[in-house]
Amino acid sequence: MSGRAIKLLQGYLWYPAQLPLTLSDWLPQELSGAQLTWDRVEPPFAFFEDGTPSRSQAVLQFTALRVYPLPTSQQELHRDAAALSAALEPLLERLPQGVGWQLAEDLRQV
Repeated sequence: MSGRAIKLLQGYLWYPAQLPLTLSDWLPQELSGAQLTWDRVEPPFAFFEDGTPSRSQAVLQFTALRVYPLPTSQQELHRDAAALSAALEPLLERLPQGVGWQLAEDLRQV
């Protein structure tokens, strides 16, 4: 069976750089059949919307992907992305105060 890796969600997570946060203590590496990755990135902007300097924050890019058989419909991908987002939301809500995030559906092949 051949397959392809598809991103379901893409986004960012940020928190004060001095906050001792280990994401693996809070978030799983796999959820609802999707692999979750968090990669540290340099933000492409100097300040957040509220005026917080980006250099004062740890910023991570989030990607959720799953391998699908060929062919897979856009409706199935959209449904799975929505279900994954709903499963991830309560986990993100439990993160310590000061942690922010932004997630979006991103149904592109990896």
